[in-house]
Amino acid sequence: MTVFCGMALGALPLSSFARAPASRELVAAGTHNVGIFERRPNGEFSGLGVELMRLLAHRHGYQARFEIYPWRRAMEVVSGGKADILVGAYKSAERQRILRFGEQAFLQDELAFYVRADSMPVWEGDYSLLKGRRVALINGWLYGQAFDKALPQLRASVTNTVENGLQMLAHGHVELFATNRRDTDPVLAALGLQDKLMALAPLIDVQDAYFAYPLSPRLRDLPAHFDQLLVEMKKNGALQKLARRYGVTIP
Repeated sequence: MTVFCGMALGALPLSSFARAPASRELVAAGTHNVGIFERRPNGEFSGLGVELMRLLAHRHGYQARFEIYPWRRAMEVVSGGKADILVGAYKSAERQRILRFGEQAFLQDELAFYVRADSMPVWEGDYSLLKGRRVALINGWLYGQAFDKALPQLRASVTNTVENGLQMLAHGHVELFATNRRDTDPVLAALGLQDKLMALAPLIDVQDAYFAYPLSPRLRDLPAHFDQLLVEMKKNGALQKLARRYGVTIP
């Protein structure tokens, strides 16, 4: 899933539970991810990914702990074996060289270009029409193969948050902002920019998101256990019900 100015390397490890013995603790890392992985003002975590983590931990006798980082740092923490699960990762060949992905996706995102309503470039899915345009990206995000192929033709700037990307667009520092709609539309509304900024059609891409693990998981059966839980929840409708609660689309 969920590409942001200067990568912040500091992290804010936060826990929803008392510390368990290391062998029985299940550590999840992620970034702020609307409806998936969010920290409330009281310090508690919420979201679809968090609820699924808690269900898995309860089933197998673990205590879940959650840590929040900038996205690229979250990937490094998991790939380095310092956490057990990465929450909400889009899959790519490059990422599969450093992370083990589950078989079952639990989230689907629409990626789009956002533009100023008074200055809309022509976009029909043809990247040649955007050649030389100034585009903001979120640090570490994936946008699909077609976007990656066209990226050298664009004048790209990188930022670490959706809010920063929208502000760059609103103030004319870039002409387009590439992001996903689930994370972006709530921020757009919070900033009061709904009448000034808008998403372009067609979409850049549609991406499925997964739980991902270190290549050699500390808990060897964890990926299979999580896939089994997701299969069961999809079959009995529990995943769909939980997704509706958080306003999230599932595959």
